[in-house]
Amino acid sequence: MKIAIVKLSALGDIIHAMVALQFIKRHLPDSSIDWIVEEGFKDILMNNPDINAIHTVNIKQAKKNKSLSLLFKEFKKLRKLPRYDLVIDLQGLIKSALVSRITPSDKTFGFDKNSLRESFAAWFYTDTCKIGYDENIINRNTAVIASALGITITRNEILNKQPFLFSNSQIPVGVISDSEANIALIPGASFKSKIYPSEQYAKIAQELDANFIVLWGNESEKNMAQQIQKIAPAVQVADKLTLDELKVFIEKMDLVIGGDTGPTHMAWALNVPSITLFGSTPGYRNTYATNINQILESNSKVNPYQINKNDFSIKEIEVNDIVKVFKEIL
Repeated sequence: MKIAIVKLSALGDIIHAMVALQFIKRHLPDSSIDWIVEEGFKDILMNNPDINAIHTVNIKQAKKNKSLSLLFKEFKKLRKLPRYDLVIDLQGLIKSALVSRITPSDKTFGFDKNSLRESFAAWFYTDTCKIGYDENIINRNTAVIASALGITITRNEILNKQPFLFSNSQIPVGVISDSEANIALIPGASFKSKIYPSEQYAKIAQELDANFIVLWGNESEKNMAQQIQKIAPAVQVADKLTLDELKVFIEKMDLVIGGDTGPTHMAWALNVPSITLFGSTPGYRNTYATNINQILESNSKVNPYQINKNDFSIKEIEVNDIVKVFKEIL
């Protein structure tokens, strides 16, 4: 069977979909799996042995530039892809459903209209699966995959998954400690209400004896990293990393602490211990807690259908609670 998976963005969402690859191959070892993704996120998929080909689109750029010509160019590129037996849309948005429908295939599969925030997307699929939008995102992804392919993916399989991010990169010598636990702090996120305060990250570093390294991806996040280091001078600020370098860096950590954002979710994908902090987004939905991957949430009542970006309750999570979970995990 020749399969195409559509998951265009963002980093954490792609990671939460990638876990299904190993189970597809376990049940259908002769299947061929391609992935359609936004150009900026292709590196997270690179080197994965379960992916045959990665096809990129620039729909985000076309939307940003309000360019119909670029949009039609991307659609034309999709029409030239090989024909698939099945295209599975794990994004569940109108744009991803349209990508799925344009991609040559015998069958397009996605969430039904009652399982989507953008319910019109379901009209682009030939077949659908029902699972609540407020259900855990990893369970949603695996439910659609399982339904589309007629296989079973159990919770126990997910909990015992193999790491599924792969890299060819090297990281600088001297950053990683051989004598102390290496802890990555991830201060950035896609919007402000998912960001834990720099001052509180610094307090974590001051409370614990470990090699703390702050990771960042843009100038705003670099400023946060420098603020942490200013308060806790022993903390290291990493150089800017590519997505491929980030994978190998996270893999070498003993623990990752951060908000609901891609690099923190990488730890789960790599079976690296993590503490994920949630305020305005739902912890029960946006990650998969395990013995080594723990979550801490504010007391906010979060509506997954309508995220309140003015909810800054993440700052209410106590440093002492993070330190306590840290000690339990390590």
